[in-house]
Amino acid sequence: MAAYSYEFKKKVVDAYLRGEGGYTFLAEKYGVKNRRQVLNWVHYYEELGDDGLKRSRKNEAYSFEFKLGVVESYLTSEVSYQELALSIGINNNALIARWVNDYRAAGPDALRDKKRGRRAKMNSSGKAVNIQRQDDSAPVDTSTEHVKQLEAELLKLKSRMLI
Repeated sequence: MAAYSYEFKKKVVDAYLRGEGGYTFLAEKYGVKNRRQVLNWVHYYEELGDDGLKRSRKNEAYSFEFKLGVVESYLTSEVSYQELALSIGINNNALIARWVNDYRAAGPDALRDKKRGRRAKMNSSGKAVNIQRQDDSAPVDTSTEHVKQLEAELLKLKSRMLI
């Protein structure tokens, strides 16, 4: 759940636009954590209107090329996350920050969409997929010499545990 409702944000932004006080004063008056939050709301409202204050429920999936372009734009320019978010019409600058951090940690491939959910137990034709473990396919040495060697090793281990 969002910490602040749309109505609350709108009330604080309207108070700022009416000139009731600055960011710090309004943050204290309305009990907002810090002045930066009020500043962000005002900027989002000025650039995106009412949609800038609403929480996006689209759960939009951005393409790899779009994410890469945004990250490269951030890294090659002197803009902040918020300024970049406003310029591309996203009201969540933390999303861009996450893309940049992922890019720095693991390179461009970190921005690709990841497969979600369980692995398929059936293929597209409806037949069960034959999944074999790699360990099962390896041949097992069952020669009598090997078995005797393993039994001797087991006896040694048991005797150590009893002592």
